Amino acid sequence: MAKCPLCGKPLDWAELIEQMLTVESAREIFKDREKFIQTFESFVFKCPHCSEEFYGKYLPREEAVKVFELLNEFKGSIDWENRKVRLRLNSLLALDKMLENLEKVM
Repeated sequence: MAKCPLCGKPLDWAELIEQMLTVESAREIFKDREKFIQTFESFVFKCPHCSEEFYGKYLPREEAVKVFELLNEFKGSIDWENRKVRLRLNSLLALDKMLENLEKVM
């Protein structure tokens, strides 16, 4: 799971994505994987714990890709009017990781 590169505390992916919803043309960015990754890596996030800022490129890229896929897989996952993420992204990422590990064992 993603952790703040400065203080090391765990981050909530929904909160991170909500910070990105302020970007101009966010709807278009969230439909295109390459644009999303480029924007994500260059976006300056603010840690809710230590209030320090850091670039998205310091967060796990593979998790960011999975978050993009989850947001596009579930219709209505983003409330654009209120700029809120409706999914529990951390829980879905953890479940996905557990399923991957289970497949490896079998």
